[in-house]
Amino acid sequence: MTEPLWEPDVEDTETGALPHDAEAEMAALGSMLLSRSVIDPIAAILTSAADFYVPRHQVIYRTITDLYARTRDPKIDAITVGAELLSTGELGKIGGAAYLHTLVAAVPTVSNATYYAEIIRERAQLRTVLEATRRATSRALTAALTAAEILDAAMADLQAAASGTTVTDVRLAVADRWMDFVDELEAGTDPRALDTPWMDLNEIVELKPGQLVTVGAATGGGKSLLGMNLAAHVALTRGKPALVASMEMGGSELMARLTAAEAGVVLDRLIRRKLEQSDWEKVFKAAPRLQNASNFILDDSPNLTIGKIRARMRWMASTGNPPAIVVADYLQLMTPENSKPNANRANEVADLSRGLKLLAMEFEIPVVALAQFNRGAVGRTPQVSDFKDSSAIEQDSNVIVLMHRPLNDDGTPDDDRAGEIDLIVAKNRNGASGRIVPLIFQGHYARLRSMGRGI
Repeated sequence: MTEPLWEPDVEDTETGALPHDAEAEMAALGSMLLSRSVIDPIAAILTSAADFYVPRHQVIYRTITDLYARTRDPKIDAITVGAELLSTGELGKIGGAAYLHTLVAAVPTVSNATYYAEIIRERAQLRTVLEATRRATSRALTAALTAAEILDAAMADLQAAASGTTVTDVRLAVADRWMDFVDELEAGTDPRALDTPWMDLNEIVELKPGQLVTVGAATGGGKSLLGMNLAAHVALTRGKPALVASMEMGGSELMARLTAAEAGVVLDRLIRRKLEQSDWEKVFKAAPRLQNASNFILDDSPNLTIGKIRARMRWMASTGNPPAIVVADYLQLMTPENSKPNANRANEVADLSRGLKLLAMEFEIPVVALAQFNRGAVGRTPQVSDFKDSSAIEQDSNVIVLMHRPLNDDGTPDDDRAGEIDLIVAKNRNGASGRIVPLIFQGHYARLRSMGRGI
């Protein structure tokens, strides 16, 4: 009896199986068994074994790639792969060693191996789209989430499906990277790095892709102000998209702080909506700059999680404005994913910190996490061990900046430095640490200024 080309699984419906091409899957695997030279090109196109629809094809692909990565001179063919499957107890899952020879016989030509892989990847993306719409439909019908949450989740799923379309353009070798590196050296700067609005800090710290930058302060210590100033600099001055994910303030308060800093209007009057004529003149002067800031996103959605921030970032990318920087305000207020009753808070904060670090690496941008100190830091110079709830923040961060209002030895405010705040660069993986950068603290304008800079 002839064996079927594909095996139905639990997701098959009366209308037939999900999109797949069993013949392309067989030809791709057969090509890998026939010629070791096609394994890398195929692996560069596929994201994982899950791209294969037929379960036993997933097992075979995973076994081939594991064998291939194990030694410098791997032996890949139907015999060696069969022996490996036998040793792992998975030979029965694929229907026996004879099926491996069936795969070899199914190859029209090895030269088309990457084309077979592209067909497999295309079908896998179609299945991902269908699964995303199925989940969104199920959530909508059961009202399991709010409409906004369902849309965010669906957008994240669809963007995940699209993210695998450019995997063939991978440049990992030193030879591929060398000339770009030399160009950066000649230019005297890293074109991917971002600066801050504070010139003295820029001499010590660069915001590089993949970095988690943590800014710590006590309650009311100015961390939200710093985060907004930094994001506004990137979006409004440098013209690059920026995202502020705020768990502490609503959109109205964020807009008041932004307008105060950009227009030079007293924040309290903006919050209480008690503007004077001179204030209105300043607001109108700043209006063109702000009303065209479509690349500056302020997300004040309730119960923000890592997943929701990722979904917002993917949405920005889908609109042609992938974020150049993300500011999370603040870390300890974020909602953990799949939080359990009586969960250990230190572990939850550690997961959040690691999640933000992974976001920075995934999207290749700096992520700035604002974080709060514990009560023990009050009245003294802060240390990296003062972060509330978890020591993992220190471990995950590439750069740590601690904000501190100057004090006398007895803990009272230093009158000689009234109106100043110190940024202590406590950790700097790519530069000098232990440096202190004093700034002018203009809380009434919701902004920080470099020393010597005009108001």
